[in-house]
Amino acid sequence: MYLHIGEEVMVRASNIIAILDRRLLKTDWQSSLPTVAAQSIRNISKHDVKSVVITEEIIYLSPLASTTLKKRMDASLEELFLKI
Repeated sequence: MYLHIGEEVMVRASNIIAILDRRLLKTDWQSSLPTVAAQSIRNISKHDVKSVVITEEIIYLSPLASTTLKKRMDASLEELFLKI
C-alpha cells in the first residue's frame, strides 16, 4: 500500500516511521539532525511545509497536514481490511 504525501509523491506505507506535525517541531529542528539524516531531507512542498514524513531512507517535508495524511492512511487500511 502506498500513501500520497503531496506533489505527486507516493511513499510505501510500510516504510513510514513517523508523520509529524511541522508546527510541533522547533524552528531549528533540522540543525539538530546528524549529517547523514540532514542530507536525506527532501522538500516536496512548493509552499508551506505542514508535516514531516520520516521513512527508512528519506525525510519528506510535505505540503499536506499530518491529520490529512493520517485520514488517508486510515481510509486505505479500512479499505484493505474490508477486502479480506
